[in-house]
Amino acid sequence: MTDAPQVALDELARTVEALLFVSPEPVAGKDLMEACGCSGEELDVALGQLREAYLPGRRGMELKEVAGGLTFATSPEAEDAARRLLAKPRTPPLTPAQAETLSIVAYLQPVSRPEITRIRGVSADSASGTLLERGLIEEAGRSQFGAILYRTTALFLKLFGLASIKDLPEVTQWDPTPEEAAELRDRLLRAGEARSGTAPAPVQPPGVVVEPPLSDLAAGGGKAERDDDDAPLPAPTPLHGTPRERPPVPPGPAPFGGPRLVPPRED
Repeated sequence: MTDAPQVALDELARTVEALLFVSPEPVAGKDLMEACGCSGEELDVALGQLREAYLPGRRGMELKEVAGGLTFATSPEAEDAARRLLAKPRTPPLTPAQAETLSIVAYLQPVSRPEITRIRGVSADSASGTLLERGLIEEAGRSQFGAILYRTTALFLKLFGLASIKDLPEVTQWDPTPEEAAELRDRLLRAGEARSGTAPAPVQPPGVVVEPPLSDLAAGGGKAERDDDDAPLPAPTPLHGTPRERPPVPPGPAPFGGPRLVPPRED
């Protein structure tokens, strides 16, 4: 059995092939022309090369026209194998908390859970536990304080297309402007207030002085002045009256034959 001749694709045909491969939906010819910046005649030539290269029985995929567009479909002989592969449970994407935790481990490894918690501001137990189960991080000894240290795995490098940790993007490449830094700081403050359940402090216009509460003045040794419209504070009511009004304690029997603790009342 002789191998089928290989069809050489020009640059435009290879570009169209890549666009059809990455698109999850069929792509109309008009969209292909706009993306490639080519004419209809040039697109027809490129599609002719692709149709010849993907003739039925020549490759594992075929070029088909579906729903008014072009797409790649698996060949019929691969249908059973594709069904068995796609029937396996798929790995869910990372949540924001898991992505934050994974980023901290990747850049600061080896790092412990308390350190991750201090950086994120919330507990990292759940996120790090999930990353351990999915094989993206692993234990890497213990710190001097006895905490477990974590590092990324080979699976992490494979999924993110990295040859080594040295290929991680440099954090210093992102140098925010003062406006971006102020906006980011405001967003972090709002996020922290939302997590802690405290309401943000209202912003007062310039020139307006806000009087502190009475409790703050009392704690600081200051003295608060009451406005005329404020109602006077009620005097505290003693539970058992003042010492002069308190009734005398009746005499009781001497305990265990000893002297009376309370002298007898004189009428």
